[in-house]
Amino acid sequence: MNSPGSHDIRAKVTEAKDEAANLGFRIGEQVHEWRASRARNSGAEPVVVPSVGYGAPGWVRIIARALYKTALFDDLLEFDTPGSKKEPIRGWRSFTSIAISNADVFVEIEGQQYTVQTDRGGVLDVRLQTDLAPGVHDVTMRVEGSEVAHTTVFIVPPEQKIGVISDIDDTVMVTALPRPMLAAWNSFVLNEHARTPTPGMSVLMDRIHRAHPQAPFMYLSTGAWNITPALRRFLSRNAYPSGTFLLTDWGPTPDRWFRSGSAHKVTQLQRLAKEFPDMKWILIGDDGQRDPDIYNGFAVRYPENVAAILIRNLTLGESVLASGRVWGDKRAQQITTGELWKEANDGATFIEMLKEAGLL
Repeated sequence: MNSPGSHDIRAKVTEAKDEAANLGFRIGEQVHEWRASRARNSGAEPVVVPSVGYGAPGWVRIIARALYKTALFDDLLEFDTPGSKKEPIRGWRSFTSIAISNADVFVEIEGQQYTVQTDRGGVLDVRLQTDLAPGVHDVTMRVEGSEVAHTTVFIVPPEQKIGVISDIDDTVMVTALPRPMLAAWNSFVLNEHARTPTPGMSVLMDRIHRAHPQAPFMYLSTGAWNITPALRRFLSRNAYPSGTFLLTDWGPTPDRWFRSGSAHKVTQLQRLAKEFPDMKWILIGDDGQRDPDIYNGFAVRYPENVAAILIRNLTLGESVLASGRVWGDKRAQQITTGELWKEANDGATFIEMLKEAGLL
């Protein structure tokens, strides 16, 4: 039983946490503005780092990030160039970039021109009205004073009814995320050529792509936008299908010290369900953190939009370290239909499961 003053104490603690988070947010904003001002005053060149977009007849979603080219980031861009002989880049260097807040971005798609704006983190994530035929279309974009950046957008055919949404950490790439110190080492210190693809998952993705060549691929992660170039190179080098990255910002918000990765994933899944109401998604993740809960919630809310849920099993030790509990109770599996829910340790087993389900 709570004491009479316990509610007031909790309220005061919550208020203190909110004030501290808000202070952290304001300090972060000041640091960012100081770095951005230094970059401008030193003549740092602006650059747009684009991602692959997607859409349907009538609209497209364009995703990119506007940054200042620092000396360290210049190395990253050169390494990102085909045929570059640059040494592999340490992970921490991806986090040295300086975002251009509220920048006007000039976008051109098949002769149609748009002017849109980045958010305070330099991220451009906009939906534009356009009438493009299904398939891949070239997109160019730039900010004032930058070179033109090139990417593509994939317009999903109306008749396409299967899509893929995949987590990244410990699903397509072994990052040892449940072990915080090793995760930090992998993210900030280890060079990207040393990162290991999850056994059999690239083959699984390729088989799905071959069976459904017009299927959109969405790589949904709580990772920061900073790592977009490294992720693109990793997926290409390990023969994963091209797709759209749905990442997020790091750092404090006005009311939280850390952004909610789960909320980010839930929001993106809901958006995709609304954008493609007739699409059935193959949801791929792992049981190391919140994917089972998140995918289960999506399946309960949008059962008509789920073709299969593939959960890669981490070891018992990894699961306990990741979430403080074991997924042995199968609560999420009991709520969703058993035929949708599939668990395995590697991509090869998932391939057989999808064959049995008629999806390959």
